[in-house]
Amino acid sequence: MKLIAKIILISVAAMAVFSGCRKFETFPIEPEITYQDFVLLLNAQTGITERGVIKFNYTDGDGDLGLASSDTLPPFQQGGDYYYNMIIRYFEKQYGEFVEVPIVVFNNETQTYDTLTFNSRFPVLTPNGGNMNIKGLFQDTLYVYNPLSDFDTIMFKVSIYDRALHKSNEIETPPIILIK
Repeated sequence: MKLIAKIILISVAAMAVFSGCRKFETFPIEPEITYQDFVLLLNAQTGITERGVIKFNYTDGDGDLGLASSDTLPPFQQGGDYYYNMIIRYFEKQYGEFVEVPIVVFNNETQTYDTLTFNSRFPVLTPNGGNMNIKGLFQDTLYVYNPLSDFDTIMFKVSIYDRALHKSNEIETPPIILIK
């Protein structure tokens, strides 16, 4: 009987030790993203889908995602290739084929049309502690209504950069049908 009690006690202790040892997930140092969802937001006053929220998961093995507001020196200078760390491209389905198109908006101040960018900068996401592997969910609200277009089906392609300038894979949304 004592032998059985000792075996049970040792088994319980071993289970407690092994369940307490958590292995950290490891990821490549290049960021990786996976599409999760796109939610259209309807403006109740106009009845038009003016905005939408894109959601995607990310991983990075060395925790160097995001830029601080002070990251403005090369290669992160304004107007440079890496000023934005989230690259978002806009496509419209025109006559059965998706075509990348610029979005233009009228600038009342200059009385001219400006090109709108969906690209953005997201803040530093470096984890605290020794494990630099990081994963999470991005959500970004985008304006989707293009009043100068007759087409109602769009999609987005998204990629991100880390601070070492590693580019992620590119994801794309499924076709999104707008209410205009």
